[in-house]
Amino acid sequence: MALGSAIGQLAIGGVTVVGLWIGARALVDSAVRIARRFGVSELTTGLTIVAMGTSTPELVVTVDAALAGLGEIGVGNVVGSNAYNLAFILGAVSLLRVIPVERSLVHRDGVALVCSTLAGVAVLFDRTVTAVEGALLVGAFAAYTLYLIRDESTAHSIETEYTDSRLTGAVPTRLSHRARDALLLLGGLALVLVSGHFMVEAASSLARGVGVSDWAIGGTIVAAGTSTPELAVSLVAMRQGHVGMSVGNVVGSNVFNVLGILGIAALIRPLAVGGAAIETLLWLTVLTVLMVAALWSGRRLSRSEGVLFVCSELARWTLGLLRIFG
Repeated sequence: MALGSAIGQLAIGGVTVVGLWIGARALVDSAVRIARRFGVSELTTGLTIVAMGTSTPELVVTVDAALAGLGEIGVGNVVGSNAYNLAFILGAVSLLRVIPVERSLVHRDGVALVCSTLAGVAVLFDRTVTAVEGALLVGAFAAYTLYLIRDESTAHSIETEYTDSRLTGAVPTRLSHRARDALLLLGGLALVLVSGHFMVEAASSLARGVGVSDWAIGGTIVAAGTSTPELAVSLVAMRQGHVGMSVGNVVGSNVFNVLGILGIAALIRPLAVGGAAIETLLWLTVLTVLMVAALWSGRRLSRSEGVLFVCSELARWTLGLLRIFG
C-alpha cells in the first residue's frame, strides 16, 4: 500500500472516531430524554430502540452477504459481533466503573440472551439456516420485543443510575423539545452508522494493503467494525451514568443479531456455513453463559471480571490470526 493511501485511510479512521463519539452523545442524550418523557425505563430503551439502531451495520452486512451467497461472512459477522459485544464492549465498559445491573436484566433479559444464542446453535447445527428457521427466529424476536413492551407497561423497572447523570431534573414537555429530541435521535443514529461504515471501509483497506486475507477481515475487522456503534453508545452512556442503557444496548443488540438479523437474512436466502463458524458459535455460547453467570452471581460486573472478558476476546483474535497465517 502506498504511503499516501495509508495516511489517507488513517485520517479517515480518525475522523470516524470523532463522528462516532459525537453521534453517540446525541443519540444517548435524546434517547434518555424521550424515554423519561414517555415513562419508559432506560433499560428497555437500550434493549429495543437503541439496540436495533446500533445493530443496523450488522443487518446491512449480513443481508448483503446473504444476497451474494456468502453465508459464512453473514453468519460470521453476527457471531463475531456478538462475541465482541459481550467480551470486549461490556469488559471495556466495566473498566470505567463497576457495572451494577437491574434484577430484570439478569432474570429476564439474561435468560433471553442465553436462549437466543442456543437458538442460533440449534438452527446452525446442520450448518445451514433455512427460510423456515429464519421465520421462526424472526417470530421469536417479535415475541420477545412485545413481551418487553408489555412488561414495561405493567411494571416499571427500578432504574440503576449514578448520581452524576447529566440528565437529571425535570423533563421538558413542549412540542419544540420533543421535535428537537427526535431530530437529535435520528441525527445521532445516522452519524454513528455512517461513521461506523467508513471506519470499517478504512480498516479493511489498510488490512488488505498489508496482506491480511478477506477471511481474517470478515472474522475480526468487519465484526468489530460493525460493532463500533454499540461500543461508542455504551461507553458514552456509561460515562454519563446511564447504566441501564449502556448494558441494555449490548444485550439487546446480541438478541437482535441472532434472532432478527440472522432470521431476516435466512428469509432472503438460506445460509450455509463451514466448521469454523460452528466453532466460533460454540465459543460464543460459552462466553454468553459465563457473562450471564457473572451478572447473576452478584448482579454486577467487576473490573477484574471485565479484564478477563477483554483478554478472552483478544485471545480469540490472536488464535484466529495465527490459524490463518500459520
